[in-house]
Amino acid sequence: MATKKVDVMETKAAEKAETKKAETAKKAEAAKKVVTEKVVEPAKKAAAKTAEVAKKATTEAKKTVAKVTEKKAKVVLQFAGKEINTEDIVAAAKKAYASDNKAAVKELTVYVKPEDNAAYYVVNGTVTGKVEL
Repeated sequence: MATKKVDVMETKAAEKAETKKAETAKKAEAAKKVVTEKVVEPAKKAAAKTAEVAKKATTEAKKTVAKVTEKKAKVVLQFAGKEINTEDIVAAAKKAYASDNKAAVKELTVYVKPEDNAAYYVVNGTVTGKVEL
């Protein structure tokens, strides 16, 4: 009979230990969930945001460097006692195009013909026109 009592006590102790173990596992799982929700997920979001901001900053820096390092050349056409700045010709061609068209200038080709005292332009490969020098 003493053995039966000991077996019952051991069984109860084992059940109690299993219950404690299950409770501890539940608490650990709950703590893990809280840490994930409160720490890990916000940290992931912050890291993603930081990476996005860094990427934008890098892109802007590259654009700025490109603008700073871009060298401008000035071309002046001299013909028959006249001096004509090519930048002025390009500006006049864009202005003439814009007066008749609403589409943006994506590509502009200008052909200067001093003997006609004119510059002919082609915008976006289709629209043509003429400006006086």
